[in-house]
Amino acid sequence: MRFQAAAEFLLSWLALNFLPKLSKRGQALVFFVTDRKNLPTASPANLLGKIRDAAVAGCDFVHIREKDLNAQALLQLAREAVSVARAAGSQGVIVNDRLDVALAAGAHGVHLGGVSLAADDVTRWASAGRAPADFLVGVSCHSLEDAQGAEKDGADYVFFGPVFDTPSKRSFGLPQGLDRLREACRAVKIPVVAIGGVNEKNASECVKAGAAGIAAIRMFQEAANVESLRTAISRIHAVGREQAGDG
Repeated sequence: MRFQAAAEFLLSWLALNFLPKLSKRGQALVFFVTDRKNLPTASPANLLGKIRDAAVAGCDFVHIREKDLNAQALLQLAREAVSVARAAGSQGVIVNDRLDVALAAGAHGVHLGGVSLAADDVTRWASAGRAPADFLVGVSCHSLEDAQGAEKDGADYVFFGPVFDTPSKRSFGLPQGLDRLREACRAVKIPVVAIGGVNEKNASECVKAGAAGIAAIRMFQEAANVESLRTAISRIHAVGREQAGDG
């Protein structure tokens, strides 16, 4: 038991102190993944309000995941999100799937899924000087093999999940659970971000299992107010600092 506890602490420390392109070393990263269709009013304007609240509350990255929007509408949303996030002090905006929109909007990176462009093609293209030096390429992973493949392809980080049960991820099968999250964190050197049913109550378990951070939808979109969201994010950040030895 002591060995396992020591190993988990070491995994968390490494994940939180050696994030290649992700800043705020020693602090668990918090991602807001958007889903405006689950808001009371599914409009980009309403979503921008949630993005503003998240950034003001201390969210590190906003992941724009609005798959139904056409390129023009997505670009407008992404540009406004970048402006809002930067004004509030957030690290940046990640655009789901659309590399072209991410670059045109001045976003911080692109996140790739199973039907997106191949990660190795995107990382090779970006590393040839065609994207900003700090441009991030993330990849969604649903198995240990996926995570190892993403690392081999040059991804800067991966989303791993679903860790817990969540309606938006049930199409990917049963939850991975904390044990598989822990295995993925041990198997790769790039940051692993836990996703799927993650909230303020279980986020600390993910970080203690070795995750470099967490990503959530409902935690942000169902937050009662900015202050309650700020408190939740601060607690997650604090767990990261504790695991990194800075708490």
